Amino acid sequence: MQDYEESVSFLGTWGPYQRRVFFLLCLTSVPCGYNLLSVIFLLATPSHHCHIPIHSNLSQDWIQASIPVQLVAGRPEKSSCSRYELDQVQNLSALGITPSLDHIQNLTALGSNPDVLLSSLKQEGCKDGWTHSTEHYQSTVVTEFNLVCSDQWKQPLTSLMYFLGGLCGCFFSGQISDRFGRKPVLFGAIIALSVFSSAVAFAPSWPVFTVLFFMLGLGQIAGYIVVFVLGSEILIGSTRVLFSNLCLPSFYVFGMMLLPGTASLVRSWRHLSLIMAVPGLACLPLWWLLPESPRWLVSRGRLQEAELLLRLAALENRVDAPNVIFLPTNTEKTASQKSESLSFLDLLRTSNIRHITLKLWLIWFSISVSYFGLSFNMSGLYGNPFLNYFLVSAVELPAYVASWLAARSLPRRLSFTSFTLLGALALLLIQITLHSNPAVTLSLVLVGKFGILAGTGVLYMYTGELSPTSIRNTAMSSCAMFSRVGSSVSPYLLQLAVFYQFLPWIVVGSLSLLSVLLCILLPETFRQPLPDTIQQLALSQRFRWPWDSTPPPKDDGKSAKDQTTAPEIICTTHL
Repeated sequence: MQDYEESVSFLGTWGPYQRRVFFLLCLTSVPCGYNLLSVIFLLATPSHHCHIPIHSNLSQDWIQASIPVQLVAGRPEKSSCSRYELDQVQNLSALGITPSLDHIQNLTALGSNPDVLLSSLKQEGCKDGWTHSTEHYQSTVVTEFNLVCSDQWKQPLTSLMYFLGGLCGCFFSGQISDRFGRKPVLFGAIIALSVFSSAVAFAPSWPVFTVLFFMLGLGQIAGYIVVFVLGSEILIGSTRVLFSNLCLPSFYVFGMMLLPGTASLVRSWRHLSLIMAVPGLACLPLWWLLPESPRWLVSRGRLQEAELLLRLAALENRVDAPNVIFLPTNTEKTASQKSESLSFLDLLRTSNIRHITLKLWLIWFSISVSYFGLSFNMSGLYGNPFLNYFLVSAVELPAYVASWLAARSLPRRLSFTSFTLLGALALLLIQITLHSNPAVTLSLVLVGKFGILAGTGVLYMYTGELSPTSIRNTAMSSCAMFSRVGSSVSPYLLQLAVFYQFLPWIVVGSLSLLSVLLCILLPETFRQPLPDTIQQLALSQRFRWPWDSTPPPKDDGKSAKDQTTAPEIICTTHL
Protein backbone atom coordinates (compact mmCIF):
# COMPACT_ATOMS: atom_id res chain seq x y z
CA MET A 1 0.00 0.00 0.00
CA GLN A 2 2.84 2.37 0.76
CA ASP A 3 4.22 1.85 -2.76
CA TYR A 4 0.89 2.90 -4.20
CA GLU A 5 0.81 6.08 -2.11
CA GLU A 6 4.33 6.95 -3.19
CA SER A 7 3.31 6.41 -6.81
CA VAL A 8 0.37 8.85 -6.57
CA SER A 9 2.06 11.39 -4.28
CA PHE A 10 2.50 13.76 -7.24
CA LEU A 11 -1.22 14.60 -6.94
CA GLY A 12 -0.78 16.12 -3.48
CA THR A 13 -3.35 15.70 -0.72
CA TRP A 14 -5.73 18.69 -1.01
CA GLY A 15 -6.06 19.84 -4.61
CA PRO A 16 -9.27 20.52 -6.56
CA TYR A 17 -9.56 16.81 -7.38
CA GLN A 18 -9.36 15.74 -3.72
CA ARG A 19 -11.75 18.47 -2.60
CA ARG A 20 -14.34 17.42 -5.19
CA VAL A 21 -14.12 13.73 -4.29
CA PHE A 22 -14.06 14.55 -0.57
CA PHE A 23 -17.26 16.61 -0.65
CA LEU A 24 -19.23 14.44 -3.09
CA LEU A 25 -18.45 11.22 -1.21
CA CYS A 26 -19.63 12.84 2.02
CA LEU A 27 -22.90 13.72 0.27
CA THR A 28 -23.47 10.10 -0.76
CA SER A 29 -23.54 9.09 2.93
CA VAL A 30 -26.58 11.31 3.64
CA PRO A 31 -29.15 8.80 2.22
CA CYS A 32 -27.64 6.07 4.40
CA GLY A 33 -27.92 8.14 7.57
CA TYR A 34 -31.37 9.44 6.59
CA ASN A 35 -32.75 5.88 6.44
CA LEU A 36 -31.19 4.58 9.66
CA LEU A 37 -33.87 5.88 12.05
CA SER A 38 -36.69 4.74 9.77
CA VAL A 39 -36.99 1.69 12.01
CA ILE A 40 -37.91 4.06 14.85
CA PHE A 41 -40.52 6.27 13.17
CA LEU A 42 -42.16 3.80 10.80
CA LEU A 43 -42.60 1.26 13.59
CA ALA A 44 -43.53 3.67 16.38
CA THR A 45 -46.17 2.40 18.84
CA PRO A 46 -48.47 5.23 20.02
CA SER A 47 -50.53 4.79 23.16
CA HIS A 48 -53.73 2.85 22.46
CA HIS A 49 -56.77 1.23 24.04
CA CYS A 50 -59.71 -0.91 22.94
CA HIS A 51 -62.09 0.74 20.51
CA ILE A 52 -65.66 1.31 21.66
CA PRO A 53 -68.01 1.37 18.63
CA ILE A 54 -70.15 4.47 18.19
CA HIS A 55 -73.26 2.33 17.64
CA SER A 56 -72.89 0.68 21.07
CA ASN A 57 -75.41 3.20 22.53
CA LEU A 58 -73.45 3.79 25.71
CA SER A 59 -73.72 6.87 27.87
CA GLN A 60 -70.68 9.11 28.01
CA ASP A 61 -69.93 7.95 31.55
CA TRP A 62 -69.91 4.30 30.52
CA ILE A 63 -67.77 5.02 27.44
CA GLN A 64 -65.15 6.45 29.79
CA ALA A 65 -65.51 3.59 32.30
CA SER A 66 -65.54 0.68 29.81
CA ILE A 67 -61.73 0.56 29.66
CA PRO A 68 -60.07 -0.81 32.85
CA VAL A 69 -57.57 1.49 34.54
CA GLN A 70 -54.21 0.15 35.72
CA LEU A 71 -51.14 1.61 37.37
CA VAL A 72 -48.10 2.05 35.11
CA ALA A 73 -44.98 3.52 36.72
CA GLY A 74 -47.15 4.90 39.51
CA ARG A 75 -49.60 6.60 37.18
CA PRO A 76 -53.12 5.45 36.21
CA GLU A 77 -53.42 4.53 32.53
CA LYS A 78 -56.11 2.88 30.44
CA SER A 79 -55.53 -0.77 29.65
CA SER A 80 -54.09 -1.27 26.16
CA CYS A 81 -55.40 -4.76 25.46
CA SER A 82 -58.65 -5.32 27.35
CA ARG A 83 -62.04 -3.81 28.07
CA TYR A 84 -65.06 -4.74 30.13
CA GLU A 85 -67.44 -7.06 28.29
CA LEU A 86 -69.39 -4.76 26.01
CA ASP A 87 -72.69 -6.68 26.33
CA GLN A 88 -72.74 -6.29 30.12
CA VAL A 89 -71.72 -2.62 29.91
CA GLN A 90 -74.55 -1.98 27.41
CA ASN A 91 -77.08 -3.62 29.73
CA LEU A 92 -75.92 -1.55 32.71
CA SER A 93 -76.01 1.61 30.64
CA ALA A 94 -79.54 0.83 29.47
CA LEU A 95 -80.64 0.35 33.09
CA GLY A 96 -79.44 3.87 33.88
CA ILE A 97 -76.75 2.72 36.33
CA THR A 98 -73.94 5.25 36.60
CA PRO A 99 -70.35 4.03 37.22
CA SER A 100 -68.37 5.56 40.08
CA LEU A 101 -65.88 7.57 38.02
CA ASP A 102 -64.42 9.26 41.08
CA HIS A 103 -63.05 5.95 42.31
CA ILE A 104 -61.41 5.26 38.97
CA GLN A 105 -59.83 8.68 38.65
CA ASN A 106 -58.50 8.57 42.21
CA LEU A 107 -57.16 5.04 41.97
CA THR A 108 -53.64 6.13 42.84
CA ALA A 109 -54.64 8.23 45.83
CA LEU A 110 -56.99 5.63 47.32
CA GLY A 111 -54.71 2.67 46.73
CA SER A 112 -57.78 0.44 46.34
CA ASN A 113 -59.68 -1.39 43.60
CA PRO A 114 -62.26 0.40 41.40
CA ASP A 115 -65.94 0.41 42.27
CA VAL A 116 -67.28 -3.04 43.18
CA LEU A 117 -69.69 -2.95 40.27
CA LEU A 118 -66.86 -2.53 37.74
CA SER A 119 -64.54 -4.99 39.43
CA SER A 120 -67.22 -7.66 39.21
CA LEU A 121 -67.46 -7.33 35.42
CA LYS A 122 -65.66 -9.74 33.17
CA GLN A 123 -63.04 -8.43 30.74
CA GLU A 124 -62.52 -9.26 27.09
CA GLY A 125 -60.02 -8.51 24.36
CA CYS A 126 -60.24 -5.72 21.84
CA LYS A 127 -62.75 -7.39 19.52
CA ASP A 128 -63.49 -4.15 17.65
CA GLY A 129 -59.88 -3.08 17.18
CA TRP A 130 -58.00 -0.26 18.87
CA THR A 131 -58.10 3.49 19.17
CA HIS A 132 -54.58 4.90 18.75
CA SER A 133 -53.33 8.25 19.96
CA THR A 134 -52.67 10.76 17.17
CA GLU A 135 -50.71 13.19 19.32
CA HIS A 136 -47.42 12.47 17.52
CA TYR A 137 -48.29 10.11 14.65
CA GLN A 138 -51.20 10.10 12.25
CA SER A 139 -50.44 6.51 11.28
CA THR A 140 -47.57 4.04 11.63
CA VAL A 141 -47.02 0.46 10.51
CA VAL A 142 -48.01 -0.65 14.02
CA THR A 143 -51.33 1.22 13.98
CA GLU A 144 -52.27 0.26 10.41
CA PHE A 145 -51.52 -3.45 10.71
CA ASN A 146 -52.47 -3.61 14.43
CA LEU A 147 -49.12 -4.93 15.67
CA VAL A 148 -50.18 -4.67 19.33
CA CYS A 149 -51.30 -6.94 22.15
CA SER A 150 -51.35 -10.54 20.83
CA ASP A 151 -49.48 -9.43 17.69
CA GLN A 152 -47.00 -7.23 19.53
CA TRP A 153 -44.21 -9.74 18.79
CA LYS A 154 -44.34 -8.71 15.13
CA GLN A 155 -43.01 -5.21 15.85
CA PRO A 156 -39.56 -6.23 17.18
CA LEU A 157 -39.43 -9.01 14.57
CA THR A 158 -39.82 -6.35 11.85
CA SER A 159 -36.95 -4.37 13.39
CA LEU A 160 -34.93 -7.58 13.53
CA MET A 161 -35.46 -8.16 9.81
CA TYR A 162 -34.24 -4.64 9.05
CA PHE A 163 -30.99 -5.24 10.93
CA LEU A 164 -30.60 -8.72 9.46
CA GLY A 165 -30.76 -6.99 6.09
CA GLY A 166 -27.93 -4.78 7.30
CA LEU A 167 -25.97 -7.85 8.37
CA CYS A 168 -26.34 -9.42 4.92
CA GLY A 169 -25.42 -6.14 3.28
CA CYS A 170 -22.28 -5.95 5.40
CA PHE A 171 -21.34 -9.50 4.41
CA PHE A 172 -21.94 -9.23 0.66
CA SER A 173 -21.05 -5.62 -0.16
CA GLY A 174 -17.34 -6.06 0.52
CA GLN A 175 -17.04 -9.20 -1.58
CA ILE A 176 -19.06 -7.77 -4.46
CA SER A 177 -17.15 -4.49 -4.46
CA ASP A 178 -13.83 -6.36 -4.41
CA ARG A 179 -14.89 -8.14 -7.58
CA PHE A 180 -16.92 -5.56 -9.53
CA GLY A 181 -15.65 -2.25 -8.16
CA ARG A 182 -16.51 0.24 -5.45
CA LYS A 183 -18.49 2.69 -7.56
CA PRO A 184 -21.11 0.25 -8.99
CA VAL A 185 -21.83 -1.18 -5.54
CA LEU A 186 -22.11 2.28 -3.98
CA PHE A 187 -24.68 3.49 -6.47
CA GLY A 188 -26.40 0.11 -6.51
CA ALA A 189 -26.92 0.48 -2.75
CA ILE A 190 -28.23 4.05 -3.20
CA ILE A 191 -30.66 2.87 -5.88
CA ALA A 192 -31.79 0.04 -3.57
CA LEU A 193 -32.46 2.56 -0.80
CA SER A 194 -34.62 4.70 -3.08
CA VAL A 195 -36.46 1.79 -4.70
CA PHE A 196 -37.31 -0.06 -1.50
CA SER A 197 -38.12 3.15 0.42
CA SER A 198 -40.74 3.81 -2.22
CA ALA A 199 -41.88 0.19 -2.33
CA VAL A 200 -42.58 -0.10 1.42
CA ALA A 201 -45.01 2.84 1.09
CA PHE A 202 -47.30 0.59 -0.99
CA ALA A 203 -47.00 -2.55 1.15
CA PRO A 204 -50.52 -4.04 1.43
CA SER A 205 -49.78 -6.26 4.44
CA TRP A 206 -47.32 -6.81 7.25
CA PRO A 207 -45.48 -9.79 5.63
CA VAL A 208 -44.89 -7.81 2.43
CA PHE A 209 -43.69 -4.81 4.44
CA THR A 210 -41.27 -7.01 6.40
CA VAL A 211 -39.67 -8.42 3.24
CA LEU A 212 -39.29 -4.97 1.70
CA PHE A 213 -37.93 -3.60 4.99
CA PHE A 214 -35.27 -6.33 4.96
CA MET A 215 -34.16 -5.18 1.51
CA LEU A 216 -34.09 -1.57 2.70
CA GLY A 217 -31.77 -2.53 5.57
CA LEU A 218 -29.46 -4.34 3.16
CA GLY A 219 -28.88 -1.20 1.11
CA GLN A 220 -28.50 1.08 4.13
CA ILE A 221 -25.34 -0.37 5.65
CA ALA A 222 -23.87 -1.54 2.33
CA GLY A 223 -23.89 2.03 1.01
CA TYR A 224 -22.03 3.44 3.99
CA ILE A 225 -19.37 0.73 4.02
CA VAL A 226 -18.59 1.15 0.33
CA VAL A 227 -18.45 4.95 0.42
CA PHE A 228 -16.05 4.70 3.36
CA VAL A 229 -13.78 2.28 1.52
CA LEU A 230 -13.91 4.29 -1.71
CA GLY A 231 -12.91 7.52 0.04
CA SER A 232 -10.18 5.80 2.04
CA GLU A 233 -8.66 4.39 -1.15
CA ILE A 234 -8.82 7.59 -3.23
CA LEU A 235 -7.64 10.03 -0.54
CA ILE A 236 -4.24 9.80 1.11
CA GLY A 237 -2.42 11.29 4.08
CA SER A 238 -4.07 13.67 6.50
CA THR A 239 -6.98 14.19 4.08
CA ARG A 240 -7.94 10.55 4.48
CA VAL A 241 -7.80 10.82 8.28
CA LEU A 242 -10.06 13.87 8.24
CA PHE A 243 -12.47 12.19 5.83
CA SER A 244 -12.81 8.85 7.59
CA ASN A 245 -12.72 9.95 11.24
CA LEU A 246 -14.67 13.21 11.17
CA CYS A 247 -16.28 14.54 8.01
CA LEU A 248 -17.91 11.39 6.61
CA PRO A 249 -19.48 10.45 9.99
CA SER A 250 -20.63 14.06 10.39
CA PHE A 251 -22.50 14.03 7.08
CA TYR A 252 -23.96 10.65 8.04
CA VAL A 253 -25.21 12.12 11.34
CA PHE A 254 -26.59 15.13 9.46
CA GLY A 255 -28.74 12.69 7.48
CA MET A 256 -29.91 11.11 10.75
CA MET A 257 -30.87 14.54 12.09
CA LEU A 258 -33.00 15.28 9.02
CA LEU A 259 -35.39 12.35 9.51
CA PRO A 260 -36.85 13.41 12.92
CA GLY A 261 -37.59 16.84 11.44
CA THR A 262 -39.23 15.27 8.41
CA ALA A 263 -41.23 12.83 10.55
CA SER A 264 -42.53 15.69 12.71
CA LEU A 265 -43.95 17.35 9.57
CA VAL A 266 -45.13 14.18 7.79
CA ARG A 267 -47.08 12.11 10.34
CA SER A 268 -48.19 9.34 7.92
CA TRP A 269 -45.77 6.43 7.58
CA ARG A 270 -46.58 5.86 3.90
CA HIS A 271 -45.85 9.47 2.97
CA LEU A 272 -42.69 9.41 5.09
CA SER A 273 -41.48 6.28 3.26
CA LEU A 274 -41.87 8.04 -0.08
CA ILE A 275 -39.91 11.07 1.14
CA MET A 276 -37.13 8.77 2.37
CA ALA A 277 -36.40 7.93 -1.28
CA VAL A 278 -35.63 11.55 -2.20
CA PRO A 279 -32.02 11.85 -0.87
CA GLY A 280 -30.98 8.71 -2.77
CA LEU A 281 -32.52 9.95 -6.01
CA ALA A 282 -30.77 13.29 -5.56
CA CYS A 283 -27.39 11.50 -5.33
CA LEU A 284 -27.75 9.49 -8.56
CA PRO A 285 -26.32 12.29 -10.81
CA LEU A 286 -23.09 12.00 -8.81
CA TRP A 287 -22.32 8.85 -10.82
CA TRP A 288 -20.86 11.06 -13.54
CA LEU A 289 -18.81 13.12 -11.06
CA LEU A 290 -17.20 10.43 -8.89
CA PRO A 291 -14.34 8.20 -10.14
CA GLU A 292 -13.71 4.54 -9.50
CA SER A 293 -10.98 3.72 -7.01
CA PRO A 294 -7.57 3.73 -8.78
CA ARG A 295 -6.19 1.60 -5.96
CA TRP A 296 -8.81 -1.08 -6.63
CA LEU A 297 -8.10 -0.95 -10.38
CA VAL A 298 -4.40 -1.53 -9.68
CA SER A 299 -5.23 -4.47 -7.41
CA ARG A 300 -7.22 -6.00 -10.28
CA GLY A 301 -4.39 -5.48 -12.76
CA ARG A 302 -6.25 -2.77 -14.73
CA LEU A 303 -3.27 -0.41 -14.77
CA GLN A 304 -4.23 1.52 -17.92
CA GLU A 305 -7.62 2.51 -16.47
CA ALA A 306 -5.98 3.51 -13.19
CA GLU A 307 -3.36 5.63 -14.95
CA LEU A 308 -6.03 7.33 -17.05
CA LEU A 309 -7.97 8.34 -13.93
CA LEU A 310 -4.83 9.61 -12.23
CA ARG A 311 -3.74 11.65 -15.28
CA LEU A 312 -7.18 13.26 -15.41
CA ALA A 313 -6.81 14.06 -11.72
CA ALA A 314 -3.39 15.58 -12.40
CA LEU A 315 -4.94 17.85 -15.05
CA GLU A 316 -7.62 18.94 -12.58
CA ASN A 317 -4.95 19.66 -9.92
CA ARG A 318 -2.72 21.35 -12.55
CA VAL A 319 0.28 19.18 -11.75
CA ASP A 320 2.50 17.14 -14.05
CA ALA A 321 2.11 13.36 -13.92
CA PRO A 322 5.24 11.21 -14.42
CA ASN A 323 5.60 9.35 -17.68
CA VAL A 324 5.26 6.02 -15.85
CA ILE A 325 3.09 6.13 -12.71
CA PHE A 326 3.23 2.48 -11.65
CA LEU A 327 6.63 0.82 -11.85
CA PRO A 328 6.79 -2.92 -12.66
CA THR A 329 8.18 -3.70 -9.19
CA ASN A 330 5.11 -2.16 -7.59
CA THR A 331 2.71 -4.25 -9.63
CA GLU A 332 4.68 -7.41 -8.95
CA LYS A 333 4.54 -6.70 -5.22
CA THR A 334 0.79 -6.12 -5.39
CA ALA A 335 0.31 -9.44 -7.17
CA SER A 336 2.40 -11.29 -4.59
CA GLN A 337 0.41 -9.75 -1.70
CA LYS A 338 -2.81 -10.76 -3.40
CA SER A 339 -1.65 -14.36 -3.74
CA GLU A 340 -0.84 -14.47 -0.02
CA SER A 341 -4.32 -13.37 1.09
CA LEU A 342 -5.69 -15.23 4.11
CA SER A 343 -9.17 -16.50 4.92
CA PHE A 344 -11.67 -15.84 7.68
CA LEU A 345 -10.56 -18.98 9.56
CA ASP A 346 -7.06 -17.54 9.99
CA LEU A 347 -8.53 -15.13 12.56
CA LEU A 348 -8.95 -18.14 14.89
CA ARG A 349 -6.15 -20.43 13.75
CA THR A 350 -3.35 -19.33 16.10
CA SER A 351 -3.60 -18.36 19.77
CA ASN A 352 -2.04 -14.91 19.45
CA ILE A 353 -4.71 -13.60 17.07
CA ARG A 354 -7.53 -15.81 18.37
CA HIS A 355 -7.53 -14.09 21.78
CA ILE A 356 -7.63 -10.64 20.17
CA THR A 357 -10.32 -11.64 17.68
CA LEU A 358 -12.70 -13.12 20.25
CA LYS A 359 -12.35 -10.07 22.51
CA LEU A 360 -12.95 -7.71 19.63
CA TRP A 361 -16.04 -9.62 18.51
CA LEU A 362 -17.53 -9.37 22.01
CA ILE A 363 -16.65 -5.68 22.25
CA TRP A 364 -18.25 -4.89 18.90
CA PHE A 365 -21.34 -6.91 19.80
CA SER A 366 -21.69 -5.22 23.21
CA ILE A 367 -21.15 -1.69 21.97
CA SER A 368 -23.62 -2.20 19.11
CA VAL A 369 -26.33 -3.53 21.43
CA SER A 370 -25.74 -0.52 23.69
CA TYR A 371 -25.92 1.97 20.82
CA PHE A 372 -29.07 0.66 19.14
CA GLY A 373 -30.66 -0.40 22.42
CA LEU A 374 -30.30 3.18 23.61
CA SER A 375 -32.03 4.40 20.45
CA PHE A 376 -34.96 2.00 20.90
CA ASN A 377 -35.34 2.80 24.59
CA MET A 378 -35.80 6.47 23.73
CA SER A 379 -39.44 5.66 23.01
CA GLY A 380 -39.94 5.13 26.74
CA LEU A 381 -38.94 8.71 27.58
CA TYR A 382 -41.47 11.46 28.08
CA GLY A 383 -41.69 14.50 25.85
CA ASN A 384 -41.68 15.06 22.11
CA PRO A 385 -40.17 11.95 20.43
CA PHE A 386 -39.02 13.95 17.39
CA LEU A 387 -37.08 16.41 19.55
CA ASN A 388 -35.64 13.57 21.65
CA TYR A 389 -34.33 11.69 18.62
CA PHE A 390 -33.02 14.89 17.04
CA LEU A 391 -30.99 15.65 20.18
CA VAL A 392 -29.73 12.07 20.44
CA SER A 393 -28.59 12.27 16.79
CA ALA A 394 -27.06 15.74 17.19
CA VAL A 395 -24.95 14.62 20.16
CA GLU A 396 -23.07 12.29 17.80
CA LEU A 397 -21.34 15.28 16.18
CA PRO A 398 -19.33 16.32 19.28
CA ALA A 399 -18.79 12.61 20.00
CA TYR A 400 -17.01 12.14 16.66
CA VAL A 401 -14.98 15.30 17.21
CA ALA A 402 -13.94 14.06 20.65
CA SER A 403 -12.92 10.64 19.30
CA TRP A 404 -10.94 12.28 16.49
CA LEU A 405 -9.05 14.50 18.95
CA ALA A 406 -8.44 11.59 21.33
CA ALA A 407 -7.13 9.39 18.52
CA ARG A 408 -4.54 12.05 17.67
CA SER A 409 -2.94 12.33 21.11
CA LEU A 410 -4.14 9.65 23.59
CA PRO A 411 -3.61 5.87 23.88
CA ARG A 412 -6.34 3.80 22.31
CA ARG A 413 -7.31 1.77 25.37
CA LEU A 414 -7.40 4.82 27.64
CA SER A 415 -9.55 6.72 25.14
CA PHE A 416 -12.00 3.86 24.60
CA THR A 417 -12.34 2.91 28.26
CA SER A 418 -12.79 6.54 29.37
CA PHE A 419 -15.49 7.36 26.82
CA THR A 420 -17.37 4.08 27.21
CA LEU A 421 -17.17 4.16 31.01
CA LEU A 422 -18.68 7.65 30.95
CA GLY A 423 -21.55 6.39 28.79
CA ALA A 424 -22.11 3.27 30.91
CA LEU A 425 -22.30 5.18 34.20
CA ALA A 426 -24.74 7.70 32.72
CA LEU A 427 -27.01 4.91 31.48
CA LEU A 428 -26.95 3.10 34.83
CA LEU A 429 -27.97 6.32 36.62
CA ILE A 430 -31.08 6.67 34.44
CA GLN A 431 -33.07 4.30 36.66
CA ILE A 432 -32.87 6.88 39.47
CA THR A 433 -34.40 9.75 37.47
CA LEU A 434 -36.47 7.99 34.77
CA HIS A 435 -39.90 8.92 36.15
CA SER A 436 -39.04 11.64 38.66
CA ASN A 437 -37.13 14.12 36.50
CA PRO A 438 -37.55 13.85 32.69
CA ALA A 439 -35.09 16.69 31.94
CA VAL A 440 -32.27 15.04 33.94
CA THR A 441 -33.11 11.68 32.35
CA LEU A 442 -32.80 13.13 28.85
CA SER A 443 -29.47 14.71 29.83
CA LEU A 444 -28.18 11.36 31.08
CA VAL A 445 -29.31 9.70 27.83
CA LEU A 446 -27.39 12.31 25.82
CA VAL A 447 -24.26 11.81 27.95
CA GLY A 448 -24.61 8.04 27.54
CA LYS A 449 -24.98 8.35 23.78
CA PHE A 450 -21.98 10.71 23.64
CA GLY A 451 -19.77 8.27 25.56
CA ILE A 452 -20.79 5.22 23.52
CA LEU A 453 -20.39 7.03 20.18
CA ALA A 454 -17.02 8.53 21.08
CA GLY A 455 -15.85 5.10 22.22
CA THR A 456 -17.09 3.57 18.97
CA GLY A 457 -15.13 6.14 16.96
CA VAL A 458 -11.94 5.11 18.77
CA LEU A 459 -12.85 1.43 18.40
CA TYR A 460 -12.84 1.63 14.59
CA MET A 461 -9.24 2.80 14.53
CA TYR A 462 -8.14 0.54 17.38
CA THR A 463 -9.52 -2.58 15.69
CA GLY A 464 -7.66 -1.84 12.47
CA GLU A 465 -4.40 -1.20 14.29
CA LEU A 466 -4.71 -4.55 16.08
CA SER A 467 -5.24 -6.41 12.80
CA PRO A 468 -2.27 -7.57 10.69
CA THR A 469 -2.00 -6.11 7.20
CA SER A 470 -2.31 -9.55 5.64
CA ILE A 471 -5.80 -10.07 7.09
CA ARG A 472 -6.94 -6.58 8.12
CA ASN A 473 -9.90 -6.31 5.72
CA THR A 474 -11.23 -9.70 6.80
CA ALA A 475 -10.82 -8.80 10.47
CA MET A 476 -12.69 -5.51 10.10
CA SER A 477 -15.49 -7.20 8.15
CA SER A 478 -15.89 -9.89 10.81
CA CYS A 479 -16.15 -7.24 13.55
CA ALA A 480 -18.75 -5.37 11.49
CA MET A 481 -20.70 -8.63 11.19
CA PHE A 482 -20.83 -9.04 14.98
CA SER A 483 -21.84 -5.41 15.26
CA ARG A 484 -24.86 -6.14 13.05
CA VAL A 485 -25.70 -9.19 15.17
CA GLY A 486 -25.82 -6.84 18.15
CA SER A 487 -28.07 -4.38 16.34
CA SER A 488 -30.38 -7.28 15.39
CA VAL A 489 -30.79 -8.23 19.06
CA SER A 490 -31.36 -4.65 20.27
CA PRO A 491 -35.08 -4.36 19.31
CA TYR A 492 -35.87 -7.02 21.90
CA LEU A 493 -34.34 -5.01 24.74
CA LEU A 494 -37.63 -3.19 25.27
CA GLN A 495 -39.32 -6.52 25.99
CA LEU A 496 -37.17 -6.87 29.12
CA ALA A 497 -39.20 -4.09 30.75
CA VAL A 498 -41.95 -6.68 31.29
CA PHE A 499 -39.80 -8.25 34.02
CA TYR A 500 -38.41 -4.99 35.46
CA GLN A 501 -39.01 -1.51 34.09
CA PHE A 502 -35.34 -0.47 34.41
CA LEU A 503 -33.92 -3.72 33.05
CA PRO A 504 -33.34 -2.41 29.46
CA TRP A 505 -31.22 0.47 30.79
CA ILE A 506 -29.31 -1.86 33.14
CA VAL A 507 -28.52 -4.25 30.27
CA VAL A 508 -27.33 -1.42 28.03
CA GLY A 509 -25.07 0.03 30.73
CA SER A 510 -23.76 -3.40 31.77
CA LEU A 511 -22.79 -4.34 28.21
CA SER A 512 -20.88 -1.07 27.94
CA LEU A 513 -19.01 -1.99 31.14
CA LEU A 514 -18.26 -5.43 29.67
CA SER A 515 -16.68 -3.83 26.60
CA VAL A 516 -14.51 -1.69 28.92
CA LEU A 517 -13.25 -4.75 30.81
CA LEU A 518 -12.48 -6.61 27.59
CA CYS A 519 -10.64 -3.62 26.14
CA ILE A 520 -8.31 -3.47 29.15
CA LEU A 521 -7.14 -6.99 28.25
CA LEU A 522 -6.10 -5.96 24.72
CA PRO A 523 -2.59 -4.73 23.82
CA GLU A 524 -1.96 -1.02 23.22
CA THR A 525 -1.29 0.19 19.66
CA PHE A 526 -0.84 3.96 20.08
CA ARG A 527 2.18 5.21 18.09
CA GLN A 528 3.24 1.65 17.40
CA PRO A 529 3.99 0.21 13.95
CA LEU A 530 1.22 -1.79 12.38
CA PRO A 531 1.69 -5.57 12.40
CA ASP A 532 2.14 -6.94 8.90
CA THR A 533 1.78 -10.63 9.78
CA ILE A 534 -0.03 -12.69 12.40
CA GLN A 535 3.29 -13.75 13.87
CA GLN A 536 4.18 -10.16 14.75
CA LEU A 537 1.21 -9.95 17.11
CA ALA A 538 3.09 -12.12 19.62
CA LEU A 539 5.49 -9.22 20.25
CA SER A 540 2.75 -7.08 21.82
CA GLN A 541 0.93 -9.65 23.97
CA ARG A 542 2.35 -8.52 27.33
CA PHE A 543 -0.47 -7.08 29.46
CA ARG A 544 -0.18 -3.40 30.38
CA TRP A 545 -2.64 -1.07 32.09
CA PRO A 546 -4.30 1.60 29.89
CA TRP A 547 -2.28 4.39 31.53
CA ASP A 548 1.04 2.55 31.09
CA SER A 549 2.96 4.44 28.40
CA THR A 550 5.88 1.98 28.22
CA PRO A 551 6.11 0.85 24.58
CA PRO A 552 5.99 -2.88 23.86
CA PRO A 553 8.88 -4.65 22.14
CA LYS A 554 9.24 -3.51 18.56
CA ASP A 555 9.96 -5.46 15.46
CA ASP A 556 13.44 -4.62 14.20
CA GLY A 557 12.13 -4.83 10.68
CA LYS A 558 10.06 -1.69 11.23
CA SER A 559 11.56 1.67 10.52
CA ALA A 560 10.73 5.01 12.10
CA LYS A 561 8.97 5.97 8.94
CA ASP A 562 6.56 3.03 9.35
CA GLN A 563 5.78 4.11 12.92
CA THR A 564 4.84 7.64 12.02
CA THR A 565 2.61 6.65 9.14
CA ALA A 566 0.73 3.91 10.96
CA PRO A 567 -2.24 5.98 12.13
CA GLU A 568 -2.89 7.14 8.58
CA ILE A 569 -2.56 3.72 7.01
CA ILE A 570 -5.17 2.28 9.34
CA CYS A 571 -7.93 4.47 7.99
CA THR A 572 -7.92 2.63 4.67
CA THR A 573 -9.55 -0.38 6.29
CA HIS A 574 -12.13 1.35 8.49
CA LEU A 575 -15.41 -0.44 7.82
